Amino acid sequence: QNRLSERGKQLYKRRSQTIERSFADAKELHGLRYARYRGLAKVREQCLLIAVAQNIKKMALLLSKRGKGFVIRLIYQI
Repeated sequence: QNRLSERGKQLYKRRSQTIERSFADAKELHGLRYARYRGLAKVREQCLLIAVAQNIKKMALLLSKRGKGFVIRLIYQI
């Protein structure tokens, strides 16, 4: 019911631009196509490291768009 509602259709259309893009980038740019290690714990660690790298990239892009003043204020708040 949720998926077939008007709001659900809008969200599903947007999913390809956000969630699916994230998985595609992880596969193509960060080596998630193949597991480098064996075992659930090590593969989970690989996935988490890739997610951290993607989040750092997002943060860097956001900070670069906001400008130098925003970065300085952010640093001094910490």
